[in-house]
Amino acid sequence: MQLKTILNLVHPIKGFVYESDQWDTPGGKILVPVRSRKNSRGICSGCGRSGPTYDHGRPRRFGFVPLWGLAVVLVYSLRRIDCTSCGVKVERVPWATGKNRQTTALQVFLARWAQRLSWKETAEVFGVTWDAVFRAVRAVVAYGLAQRSLDGVTAIGVDEVAWRKGHRYLTLVYQIDAGCRRLLYIAEGRTIRSLLGFFHEFGRERSAQIRYVCSDMWPAYLKVLAKKTPSALHILDRFHIVAVLNRALDKVRASEAKRLQAEGYEPVLKKTRWCFMKRRQNLTGGQRLRLKDVLCYDLKTVRAYLLAQAFDALWSYRSAAWAGKFLDGWIRHVMLSRIDPFKKVARSLRKHRELILNWFRAKKEFNSGIVEGLNAKAKLAFRKAYGYRTFQAAEVSLYHQLGHLPEPELAHSFC
Repeated sequence: MQLKTILNLVHPIKGFVYESDQWDTPGGKILVPVRSRKNSRGICSGCGRSGPTYDHGRPRRFGFVPLWGLAVVLVYSLRRIDCTSCGVKVERVPWATGKNRQTTALQVFLARWAQRLSWKETAEVFGVTWDAVFRAVRAVVAYGLAQRSLDGVTAIGVDEVAWRKGHRYLTLVYQIDAGCRRLLYIAEGRTIRSLLGFFHEFGRERSAQIRYVCSDMWPAYLKVLAKKTPSALHILDRFHIVAVLNRALDKVRASEAKRLQAEGYEPVLKKTRWCFMKRRQNLTGGQRLRLKDVLCYDLKTVRAYLLAQAFDALWSYRSAAWAGKFLDGWIRHVMLSRIDPFKKVARSLRKHRELILNWFRAKKEFNSGIVEGLNAKAKLAFRKAYGYRTFQAAEVSLYHQLGHLPEPELAHSFC
């Protein structure tokens, strides 16, 4: 079977004909000449109408999907069309877009492998440059963003993720509906302007359809969400609250350990950090014994640990009203204590009381744990690439990995 026969089976081009392939000895490539069918009319690249041929340009090469580890290149002399509307224009060809020297089939092929491997590994395996892989992924992402549908989004999650050293963050907005969880928007920084860009792009009508919003307690996000989604149920769930409590508990433990050491007491709290930070069911045998010994002492750390353990009972409630009563009682109890880090947490919880109770009003269906799971995939993309130098590369990579974007349709699915 000849190569042109295989190409006609897996990648037919309407209005064009594959000719006998040639071997490019210096480049080590398979060249496949392509010509237009006799009496066919080209398509104007400006308006998309057919027109007569004005003249032909020089032969141009278009990279195609490699075969048996060998690069395959389509060679075609583009026609210039004498269009009645646009004048003389270069024709539009079905296997590539614009001035791109990669065929759409090659772009999709490289983009699919770039989801499994790093861009550098993809380039090495298929004998192309890193820039070629980047251009392929960028083209597929651009097509997907233009073709995706943003209708039907009723629940979103907002969070930030660090992507460079020096506290450089990206604001990420996800759709977290039960049937569809994907990345919707990326912006550099974690400011008010970063999140406002999402709502400007999303539109007022779609924003009005959002019913649930999950986020952390970052003031910039809270301010924008309160303004742009006033009718949505804004949820602060247990993930971020437990994280804040754990940080406060560790701060109490560290400060008290230093005080005891300065006063010359036995290092009671030495090597006990994870005894307090881990869940009791996840403790090792040695950590359980160590924690049991420490709990016998009358220490501020022990009182803080018992307060944190008591707070876990909040999540067992089903009713928002009863959960609110428990939360109010816990806050009053903490404010009477002399544990300043916990008093600071209690003030924050009192300030965001209604947002916390919204988790119960939403029947515990939505939470930021979904968002953190998607963030873990974003961080995996950064680790796989050993970081990105530019925001554009990071944006393209995250949309490609997490956006669930539609791909250009091909006549054949290349593995």
